[in-house]
Amino acid sequence: MAVRFQYRFGKRLFDVTAVLLALPLLVPLLVVVGVVVRVTLGRPVLFRQKRPGWHGRPFPLLKFRTMTDARDQCGRFLPDERRLTRVGRLLRATSLDELPEFASVLLGHMSLVGPRPLLMEYLDQYTPNQARRHDVRPGITGWAQVNGRNGISWEEKLALDLWYVEHGSFLLDCRILLRTVRIVLQRKGISASGHATVPRFLGAGLDSDVIV
Repeated sequence: MAVRFQYRFGKRLFDVTAVLLALPLLVPLLVVVGVVVRVTLGRPVLFRQKRPGWHGRPFPLLKFRTMTDARDQCGRFLPDERRLTRVGRLLRATSLDELPEFASVLLGHMSLVGPRPLLMEYLDQYTPNQARRHDVRPGITGWAQVNGRNGISWEEKLALDLWYVEHGSFLLDCRILLRTVRIVLQRKGISASGHATVPRFLGAGLDSDVIV
């Protein structure tokens, strides 16, 4: 128990220190990407959505917007592949759309490394074992992201998240951060096969053709 507490405390200290040291690079990037999104997509520049964090408590996730608000004649959003712009695809491929999440790290809602924060509506669909992914803070990157990202099934992602919860360590976090840089540069696993982004999680090992 003492070892886990020391790891959590050290992890939080590392997160805050790393983000503060990276601010001279992050701030110009945030400004540049923000201007590009404003010019190509208009307002709002940021995508805001409640996501479950530590112990499932909701927090406001911030990302740069990558899609238009185009709707059909009934007022429903068009499929993601029709709303995702060229600039949006580039931002997702390079993970630059995730830059605002560093603010969530400073606020304590997220960590640099941990299971990705998914949708609030998924909370009731997890098995008790899968729900343990919320025993740690969600991360900007994680074990599932460096082992297939969006190119693997939901069952594989959730199993990798659980493995991280059980085996998390400072050394593992460093490995994940280093592998994340390589994965982003190689642009691997950006989306699920046959989808513009990823299919919706329906629980019990089922995927849907509905895109999120």
